[in-house]
Amino acid sequence: MATLTTPTTTAESPRPTPRKARHGGLRGHESKWGLLFVAPALLGLIVFLVVPIVLAVYVSMLKWNGQSSPFSGGGEFIGLDNYKSLLTEDQLTRQDFALSMRNTFYFVLGVVPLQTALALFLAVIVNQRFLKGRSFFRTAFYFPSITSSIAISLVFIFLFQNSGAVNGVLSLVGINGPNWFADSRGLFHILLGLVGVDSSPGWADTQVFSLPLWQWIAGPSVAMTAIMMLVIWTTAGTFMLMFLAGLQNISEDVEEAAILDGAGPWQRFRYVTVPMLKPTLFLVLTLGLIGTWQVFDKIYVMSGGNPAKTTLTPAFLSYRVGFIDGRFGVAAAMAFCLFLLIVVLTLGQRFLLRDKDA
Repeated sequence: MATLTTPTTTAESPRPTPRKARHGGLRGHESKWGLLFVAPALLGLIVFLVVPIVLAVYVSMLKWNGQSSPFSGGGEFIGLDNYKSLLTEDQLTRQDFALSMRNTFYFVLGVVPLQTALALFLAVIVNQRFLKGRSFFRTAFYFPSITSSIAISLVFIFLFQNSGAVNGVLSLVGINGPNWFADSRGLFHILLGLVGVDSSPGWADTQVFSLPLWQWIAGPSVAMTAIMMLVIWTTAGTFMLMFLAGLQNISEDVEEAAILDGAGPWQRFRYVTVPMLKPTLFLVLTLGLIGTWQVFDKIYVMSGGNPAKTTLTPAFLSYRVGFIDGRFGVAAAMAFCLFLLIVVLTLGQRFLLRDKDA
């Protein structure tokens, strides 16, 4: 008779501990050590960047003259009145702010495209293999960017004064050079005066942001044009290095493939080089846009906002209203209006330069 046998149960062999479980504690320690290493930098950003920004927002809502602490009753909290006075109330501060925005608009419009084009041109030149002494030319083109802006500004003042070198060269060809830093007319008004248009037509008397339309279309003054030339000369070298790094990252295989396809030098530059430089181009344009809207030191040294406030910029106006007039709340409001404008323009620029195929 068959007997039933009970199956014997054997103890299961222990499963190997997953690798992640055995070493799971290391990742926690790594994150802690990482936070410890970046803590000094984060602390510096919080103390010297985040906290001042928060305090500036608070000051922009005060009526404060800077004579005492804004936290101990030294300033009167007025909410958004400083912003309203800048944007809605028809008074001198708003007019000056509008003038500074107009001046800086022409400044940005003239400087950013020219400095970008010049930087790309110089980068293409010094990237050529057949060019001898490339290191010398790179240094020579970059040298103005590392020179003191105050020293260069003083040199430009001497160049453009009445007895300066610029007027001396113009006199050799029979042109009596102007007093560059005393002529308050805009370049467009000067050109219109050559064809007999010396006064504002009726349609140009319309007030836009506390300024007649005729003033908005005046163009940059002669003094502002000289400052624009200075900025283009001193910033092109830095952006040249950025474009040069981008050019050197382009694979030679791409260029060779374009040559095999029969593309000429201009076609290779337009359809191969420039599209592959789009990230660098976006960086250069963004830095140029931010830097030109925040221009201060050249204005402070060369013109002080003169003549007739045609070189006034928002950054310099904010300094003057705050530290000279003692209206720190209005000055902080100007700074944040400028900040918001830069953010909007940067986002718009990013939208225009986006990769449409992505």
